[in-house]
Amino acid sequence: MSAGPTALDLLTRGSITVKGRMPWSSNATFLVELILEDASALGVYKPMRGERPLWDFPPGLFRREIAAYHLSEALGWGLVPLTVERDGPFGEGSLQRFVPADFEQHYFTLIERAEHHDRLRQICAFDLLANNADRKSGHCLLGQDGVIHAIDNALCFSAEPKLRTVIWEFGGQPMPADLLEDVTRFLAAGPPERLAALLAPAEQEALLARGQALGAEGRFPTQSGGRDYPWPLV
Repeated sequence: MSAGPTALDLLTRGSITVKGRMPWSSNATFLVELILEDASALGVYKPMRGERPLWDFPPGLFRREIAAYHLSEALGWGLVPLTVERDGPFGEGSLQRFVPADFEQHYFTLIERAEHHDRLRQICAFDLLANNADRKSGHCLLGQDGVIHAIDNALCFSAEPKLRTVIWEFGGQPMPADLLEDVTRFLAAGPPERLAALLAPAEQEALLARGQALGAEGRFPTQSGGRDYPWPLV
């Protein structure tokens, strides 16, 4: 007896029906239903057509969402929900698995519980590598499975330093050995083909340079000024 469609099957081949626009998103972001054979699931669709132009990032922010997924997978951290490129109802964009979550929870509530600190350190290290310019508190989702997921990763991978994040509680602390080992393994292998194809050569070089700096420093950085935070915070 054959298994039904997987999450990847649904994202890549399922029919897409827009259910509504996600609130509080600066770019057009839609909740969609995916149907393939007898299976269905929800996804988050971000079309390029709905992106606001930015002076410091080129068009096609959706590709950075996909790149963030591939970086997370290359590190073996499973932080970013499965994300693919799809030509949807409003044109090409990213399509991400929707995470059922407790939306009352976010970074500022999760950091109060010590059992979440290891996962939050992982997200912090990921953002340092990806050069995340927009890690808001609400971008850390506590899924119904009890796992924290990192979403909304479009403003990543600039070749210029742009880190803006709410995660500063670990500043000055040693980075856990297992995280450093994963970064070292990533540097030795280099960006996988699917990740490299989404980044400009200068962005690939900067990514590797950030990884080398993390390994050399061995500690989480501390704040340097007010520009270190995104706005709004949540």
